[in-house]
Amino acid sequence: MRKTILTLLLMLSAATLSAQIVPKMNALYLPFGIFNPAVEFPLSPRYTYQAEIVYSPWLGFHENGMHKPLHFGIFLNEVRRYFGERNKGWYAAANAGAMGFNLSKPYLSGGKLRFYDGTAKGFGLMLGICGGYEYRINDKWLIDCYFGWSFTASWYNGYFADGSINMTPHGHENDNPPDPFNGSNEYYPNKIGVSVGYRF
Repeated sequence: MRKTILTLLLMLSAATLSAQIVPKMNALYLPFGIFNPAVEFPLSPRYTYQAEIVYSPWLGFHENGMHKPLHFGIFLNEVRRYFGERNKGWYAAANAGAMGFNLSKPYLSGGKLRFYDGTAKGFGLMLGICGGYEYRINDKWLIDCYFGWSFTASWYNGYFADGSINMTPHGHENDNPPDPFNGSNEYYPNKIGVSVGYRF
């Protein structure tokens, strides 16, 4: 039995090493100091699996004289189905991921991106869909353009601008004793980018 398992593991490793593995980096996020590396693995002639992380190291920025953090990390798993050849042309995908964050939540106001004065610290889960197009520059290099949307559930503690915890968050005003732990569900874009990849 051990020999069979070892043989299967060796065969899987050899197949993975010989496959067209594509590491990528999202060029759209880099100018903002946000890192989004990914690795795409083949599953079949038209299906692939991609693992990626998004990391924002920003412990804080200033808006209207206030310190606002934008520190988060996301781990995302995605299965893609290409409509033609793998790693070439249009594809549709489904993804699921987890995140941890310490940030001032964004919102749109008057067509501009704004951030709440308080902060939220917690974690979340997301389930989404994505569409994109991979363009092969040559046999090795490619560009991956994509946009994804997800249902996101998050759980967190809220903090006021002075750093004190919000003991009565929205929906918990009448809790006795007060419970600062809050949660929310939203539909948000969970990925957007132009990644540059190299086919090994």
